[in-house]
Amino acid sequence: MQTEVVILAAGQGSRMKSSLPKVLHCVAGTPMLGHVIRTSRHIGAIKTHVVIGHGADLVKAQIPDEVCWALQDKQLGTGHAVAQTLSNLSDESRVLILYGDVPLIKESTLLNLLEHVNDSVISLLTVKLQDPSGYGRIIRDENGYVKAIVEQKDANPDQLRVNEINTGIMAVPAKKLKEWLPKLSNKNAQGEYYLTDIIAMAADQNVEIAVAHPTCEQEVQGVNNRVQLAELERWYQLRIAEELMSRGATLADPNRIDVRGNLQVGQDVTIDVGCIFEGDVILGENVSIGPYCVIRNSNIGSNSTIDANTLIDETLIGSNCNVGPFARLRPGTKLSDSAKVGNFVETKKAIVGRGSKINHLSYIGDTSLGENVNIGAGTITCNYDGVNKFKTTIGDNVFVGSNSALVAPVTIDSGATIGAGSTITKDVEKEQLAIARAKQRSIDGWNRPKKKE
Repeated sequence: MQTEVVILAAGQGSRMKSSLPKVLHCVAGTPMLGHVIRTSRHIGAIKTHVVIGHGADLVKAQIPDEVCWALQDKQLGTGHAVAQTLSNLSDESRVLILYGDVPLIKESTLLNLLEHVNDSVISLLTVKLQDPSGYGRIIRDENGYVKAIVEQKDANPDQLRVNEINTGIMAVPAKKLKEWLPKLSNKNAQGEYYLTDIIAMAADQNVEIAVAHPTCEQEVQGVNNRVQLAELERWYQLRIAEELMSRGATLADPNRIDVRGNLQVGQDVTIDVGCIFEGDVILGENVSIGPYCVIRNSNIGSNSTIDANTLIDETLIGSNCNVGPFARLRPGTKLSDSAKVGNFVETKKAIVGRGSKINHLSYIGDTSLGENVNIGAGTITCNYDGVNKFKTTIGDNVFVGSNSALVAPVTIDSGATIGAGSTITKDVEKEQLAIARAKQRSIDGWNRPKKKE
């Protein structure tokens, strides 16, 4: 039976105290709704329907995934929300109902939930909590079969003692949804159309109600405020940390790492505290990452060391390289093996050859460096004239003295030497020495300017 997913994401989330719709608040750098959509795609759903309401235009703008949008103009309950998708559901589908503010449900849990659903069986995800306050209770008959779900505000004292709660996640044949949802009533404490009331309808028709359970309660934990969002973030990050350690990484403190994307690690990788990894990042074997680094969409080769407080963005780093501390490698940077970029160096669209060094206090942009180049402290490539960008080309074995300015477009051929303090505006040929600075004058008896009274 084919699967369609309905994600409820219309709520305002007033307890978040935010102008941003609740489902757009992020866990691990991805909007909560984005997590749920990605999971629905991974379980093989042929269509994903997202019910939006509060901030609908903003949600559409922030979510790039291809989904079928449904609008719930008035917030009249979960049953009413799902009903907005009925005309777009195929009669041949089983419908999996998820929530945009429950971001960490596992694919394996959902596949288990879907396993037994057919025209005569629906499936419900439940969990037992030590404190079930606020949740709908699962009511079973004397034989242990589910017969109803009672919301907290409608429950009697005996029902309130039940600790098996409804997660809200269920799978139902589309035909049954189309039969049951129009029959819902809003005669309850909330004055809403509860999706959960279809459970009693199923029981009355002797439709089998299968039950599945998550591996832990955090899988089905919803977010209603920023405290809960932070709790879920830390739980999720700790699971990622445990997975990284199982692959052979050493983390100085598993509670102080943030992965906001996909991080691949080789054996014997070491990651110090406070590091952030965004997008797709690959760390080769024996890579060492110092404290408080930010690495985004980059690949770092084996045996390379990244020292403290370094920012690396869309960069390829070869093996046996050393970067930082306090370096910034911007998009388009490529370091060949054994290259070094030191403290307070910024690069952008810079190709750095094998064994070349930019040790400190430099800006190298739109530049190609050959092998074994030495860039002295304070050197900059002047690649921008206020309108256009130009390239600097530096050959093998070039030595650039400190505090030099290379005004692009310019080529420094192999083996050339640039004297310290030079401003180079013309090409330098192979093995030439180029010095371009004003003649020094030393004036006797110079009186320094004095502050006026």
